[in-house]
Amino acid sequence: MQEQHPFSKFIAILARGKTKTRPLTLSEAEESMGMILSGQAEREQIGAFLMLLRLKEETPEEIAGFTLGTRTVFDLPDQMPEVDLDWSSYAGKRIQLPWFILSALAMAGAGYRVFMHGTDGHTPGRVYTQETLVALGVPVAATLNEAAGHLGKYNFAYAPLEALSPVLRDLIQLRPILGLRSPVHSFARMLNPFNAPMMMQGIFHRGFMDVHSGAAIILNQPHMAVFRGEGGEIERRPNKPTVVETTHGTGAASQETWPALVPDPHQPKNLEMDTSELATVWSGETENVYGVASITGSMAIALKTMGKAETIDKAQAMAEEIWAARDKHNLFKEA
Repeated sequence: MQEQHPFSKFIAILARGKTKTRPLTLSEAEESMGMILSGQAEREQIGAFLMLLRLKEETPEEIAGFTLGTRTVFDLPDQMPEVDLDWSSYAGKRIQLPWFILSALAMAGAGYRVFMHGTDGHTPGRVYTQETLVALGVPVAATLNEAAGHLGKYNFAYAPLEALSPVLRDLIQLRPILGLRSPVHSFARMLNPFNAPMMMQGIFHRGFMDVHSGAAIILNQPHMAVFRGEGGEIERRPNKPTVVETTHGTGAASQETWPALVPDPHQPKNLEMDTSELATVWSGETENVYGVASITGSMAIALKTMGKAETIDKAQAMAEEIWAARDKHNLFKEA
């Protein structure tokens, strides 16, 4: 009789039927992800595992456990950089330009160290962060060590998911094969490899707000904000009120509704999706009321959650000051 594979116990937990199936515990999630990333699970097992999780939907304990399991495989630099803000980008944009990139670069120009990580290409028809940064002349780090150097030099760094974990990059690319997103899309946003005290999370489905907040509490993340962002990215939709859920360490999550910043709730789709407009809006060469409101509005959420401003109005005013003080002649420069 063939001996049972060690990883099969995790599939059994998720697939025992309606009455016996249960979520993974924190330690089980951490162990299972560690086995996947270290090559101890078969490809067939991984596919079944990911889709069973997708079917039942992930719990905060599972997301936190997968995050912890992944953090053990990072090839971190010997000299860890100090980072103020971890900003993930895994969704891509298809209706509006990725204005949040200018939010992050403006904060970097104001002295905040921002680390961005993400992936691209898993969903056709979307504009992704990496390709946009390259078009804007912003370097992409191939490793976390290189990202640390960029942070020290520019206050900003972007690294693709493969710099954090090549295995996760392969798994996230399974979306066209499996036909659905997998839990990797959810917990990759939580990885925060440089232990930034502040994390921003953007979601598309509001039901995931509590999952991310719960995971942040389990992980004892000092500060995190999660909201339904445009296209699922960490980008405030300025034409609609935005419900922002925040957590601070192990305390309970709280919600606050941020007001719309532009009067027209029906913002038309950007048919061109020409990312060169980001550079001309930065320089002041062209105007985009929606874009600037999105840029400053996204910054405001970060600033208030970080404790830099006490109220929504003060956070918005501070963000607008940062935007007004940007170096219009240099979208990206040394700190």
